Amino acid sequence: MATTPPLEHRTRFFDHRIPSLYAGRYTITTQHSITNVPGASLPPREQRFDVRGPRFAIAGADVRACYPPPGAVGLYSQVLPHVTLETPGVPWLRFLDGQEPDVPWLALLVFREGELPEDLKAIGQASACTVRELLAGQQDNGDALEGQGPAIAPEHLFADEVESVCRSILVPKELFAAIAPLPKEMAMLAHVREGGPPDATLGAAPTPDEEELAAVVVANRFPDVKGGMHVAHLVSFDGHEGLLSGDPVPAEGVRLVSVWSWAFESEPDSGIGFGDLAQHLATDTSPLLRLRPDEPSNPDAAQREALARIATGATALPQRLLSGERTASFYRGPLTAAPAHALPDPADGEVRLQSADEALIYFEEYGVYDTGYASAFTLGRTLALADAEFRRHLLEWRKAARGAARRLLTHPDLAGCSLTAASADLLKRDLARDAFDKLLTDGAGARFARALGEAGGDVAAGRRRAAGASRSAAAPLTAATLHTALGRAEVRDVLRAATATELDPVAAWLDELVTLHRVPFEHLVPDPRMLPRESIRFFYVDPGWIKAAVDGALSIGVGHTLDADLNELARGVRQAPACGVLLHSDIVEGWPDTVYAGFQGATKIEPLRVAHYGTHVLMSLFPNMVDTFAFAEPPQGLFFGFGDLGTIELRKIGGPEVGMPMGEFPEVPEDDRFGRFLRPGGFDVLNVAGDGDALLPGLAQAHNLDPNGPGLSSAQFTLQMVRAPQLQSFVRP
Repeated sequence: MATTPPLEHRTRFFDHRIPSLYAGRYTITTQHSITNVPGASLPPREQRFDVRGPRFAIAGADVRACYPPPGAVGLYSQVLPHVTLETPGVPWLRFLDGQEPDVPWLALLVFREGELPEDLKAIGQASACTVRELLAGQQDNGDALEGQGPAIAPEHLFADEVESVCRSILVPKELFAAIAPLPKEMAMLAHVREGGPPDATLGAAPTPDEEELAAVVVANRFPDVKGGMHVAHLVSFDGHEGLLSGDPVPAEGVRLVSVWSWAFESEPDSGIGFGDLAQHLATDTSPLLRLRPDEPSNPDAAQREALARIATGATALPQRLLSGERTASFYRGPLTAAPAHALPDPADGEVRLQSADEALIYFEEYGVYDTGYASAFTLGRTLALADAEFRRHLLEWRKAARGAARRLLTHPDLAGCSLTAASADLLKRDLARDAFDKLLTDGAGARFARALGEAGGDVAAGRRRAAGASRSAAAPLTAATLHTALGRAEVRDVLRAATATELDPVAAWLDELVTLHRVPFEHLVPDPRMLPRESIRFFYVDPGWIKAAVDGALSIGVGHTLDADLNELARGVRQAPACGVLLHSDIVEGWPDTVYAGFQGATKIEPLRVAHYGTHVLMSLFPNMVDTFAFAEPPQGLFFGFGDLGTIELRKIGGPEVGMPMGEFPEVPEDDRFGRFLRPGGFDVLNVAGDGDALLPGLAQAHNLDPNGPGLSSAQFTLQMVRAPQLQSFVRP
């Protein structure tokens, strides 16, 4: 079954963008010699030029995005922060002596509260000074800049860089040694990303769109599971090449240039995330909305009857009869665990309830009632009585419908004729005015003149016109005539059209009742044990229950049989939902942007209504039966890390199916599966390519790569670390 929406955007990763010329100052020297003329040459010529690029700061316009967003508050302990730069080649603009060309001069370091001496609250504070002061290690006011700063020769600086202001941070020795990435890790944690229109063919490799390319630098450290403030600094290793080549970290610490920084707050990680909750929900083998009583080993007839009703979603509740007696009864709301039995179809047409007592079901053998339909009627009537606006609209429509029905049977142009769409327009017209207009226009006014001439004599003689003389062709109007006429579909259609203005608000209110608007939650789930915390329940919708509720709503203000007959015009506007799903979980509150979907086979079924009850309960109603219900973690953009189950999703690294999932990694179940790839020391630093159990060799082995070969590239490594939204599917039992 396909539960993944069609691809709408292309994302590709590239290892790096190494420039033809690194940023710096260059001199081109040309020298010409004349052949066959000994000692003859032209004077040498020199041409100087500069390749400029950011060095001590990055402009805000060149930062496309940061994750977590600056100032954000959320659960980020499973995410590696990253920054996206507009210019794809920035991380490789400068060459670090002694390193491979793919090693960037930038790295993203994450710090927590209490770690940076100059920013103990991790809110993004840094020391500001000129580049000249930074390289000298002392500010102009005499204050020393603690820590070993970058070693950059003055001749390698541009004139306008010397007095430019830069920001720097002091990283203590132990902290730097614990979190600083290795050169190979820096190369793995930086890549170029392209986003663009979908590929015409899966696995196609069109020329990169330069407008969609961006550089991404990923941190190697996870935020603290205990939560708190964090600050991410995009730092420069320009001038610190010795530290990357194995030089000891100085005791006074290291002063790094921060070219960009931002702060965010991570909430404490309870250890229970989206994936944990979804997996727990999936362990329920019978997710139907009903009680699960302990069944006796040998139930008698009464117990079997009770268990059968409970299996459909009913529950036993106390009941007080009108006579004052107290007893117990079964109640089942509109949501059932099994399809409800169809109500009897009487020979004389539709049955409508006129009171709650008519809807009571009595089990004479056991002396108990089923109050489900009676409660529905009472609830519908109560909701209608409580809504003054609906009552007003209902009475106004009934008045208009009564008048339209009478006019329909007595209208001289409609009596005995077949009804069409134009008939409704005739009912809306003023019959007296139409008759007068006809009198004026017939025979170019001759009929009107003749009527005036005859009227004088009749008045003088005291004669009166016989009542009903002009209606001899119309059928006599009786209650039976109206009742019979309303049984015809074309009559009902004409009356609906003629009273559409008054009927529309009534029908809209009833449509909402059909989709269970305003129905209290205890009527939907009468026993909390049916929907415990952290559960998902499938249900059917009983159209008979909803019909009883609609009957109750339409029962107010009924004065005579005609009003009851006219009620049929207001019902049947919308079909009752076929089924639905209830979810009672922390997912509803903790992940409000979760994507929910129902499927019938491979076809997605759009819900009629999605409703929230409180903060932890969500209900989805569907017009057709769904056999699968799925929900996916909210898409939050592209980011990197591991999932709630302590794994990442292994993806294919080549071929036409590049990027397709291959299963979870690592496969071996452990208490903390991804924790094995962290550096020792408790700093939550990812061991990408260091000593011990490193992630990069583990991934290479999972992809069956030659252990002596080059292994994964940075783009392939990034493809594995992308954290995709988690999806959980549930099949209707």
